[in-house]
Amino acid sequence: MSFDYQPVLKGDLVELRPLCSEDCGQLYAIASDPLIWEQHPVKNRHEPGGFKLFFGEALASGGALIAIDTGTQRVIGSSRFHGYDKERSEVEIGWTFLARSYWGGIYNGEMKQLMLRHAFRFVSCVVFLVAPQNLRSQQALGKIGGVRVGSRADGSGRDSYVYQITASTFAQL
Repeated sequence: MSFDYQPVLKGDLVELRPLCSEDCGQLYAIASDPLIWEQHPVKNRHEPGGFKLFFGEALASGGALIAIDTGTQRVIGSSRFHGYDKERSEVEIGWTFLARSYWGGIYNGEMKQLMLRHAFRFVSCVVFLVAPQNLRSQQALGKIGGVRVGSRADGSGRDSYVYQITASTFAQL
């Protein structure tokens, strides 16, 4: 069975569905906040050109999901599955961002729970690549059970910390 990169996932707080080109305006309204990208290595995603590139890559990836607040039906951010490796039984979750009004735990927590539950139907390990200066993301991964296991270059060649959550660890959370 091959990995389903773009499922529809529903929780009490968050719904995730495949990103589509019509989502650009609503997602940019969130991404235009420069504080979202403050600790990210690509800091210009709040600018129209930087976001256009990011959004185009997200659509082309075939694994991007848009996050919607189930209570208000408003777009609140996005995330992505990437790099499914059948032999290693691994997939990456990343490129996650949320509107600042949704920072602090429960929305990101549920979003990642939904994505992890889905991923563990196909793999035994999920990895997250995080820039060394991105302390917010490192702390958020700790809250959901992520463990730093090393470092490696990301797809752009930047040094990143590797966090992972295994299926057995997830089952105990």
